[in-house]
Amino acid sequence: MKKLIFILTFLIPVTFWAQYFLPNEEVIYSFETKNGKKMTLVKDKNNQYIQYRFGTANKIEMEFPKERTKESWKKFHYNSYFRGGGIDNAAMEIDNLLFTNNGFEYVIFRAYHSEGNDYSAGIVIKDSKGKETRINGNYKTVKGCICNLEDTKMIEREDIGLTF
Repeated sequence: MKKLIFILTFLIPVTFWAQYFLPNEEVIYSFETKNGKKMTLVKDKNNQYIQYRFGTANKIEMEFPKERTKESWKKFHYNSYFRGGGIDNAAMEIDNLLFTNNGFEYVIFRAYHSEGNDYSAGIVIKDSKGKETRINGNYKTVKGCICNLEDTKMIEREDIGLTF
């Protein structure tokens, strides 16, 4: 009985992470939300696909796109902005990744503002009428960076505006 409990103690976390992370994948960017959910943006190690996942420890509530194909890269739009600090400027760095799913626009963001040394991460969801819902991420749980997408050569920077 003790062996069974010991084995289950290790299998439950492995099962949880298996939902969010497959053996052929690497995490581009992830964070936990203020209400305990997890956002994970992953890609195949050979750049065969990119995929957004969001949910709880027990269930992925949304996976986009469903298909894990090379075409998935075309469904995401990336933008970033960097301003170094100086006499007239406060430094800032903003990264956005946008996609549309079932009539909703999703923007995953990461931002830094030197004024106040403020770091933020989250998701902004806009419906077809323009109403926005903001899901704040816990910045202490951030792993990776949206900015690393440019290194893949699979996605180009676009003028999609800035959200933070």
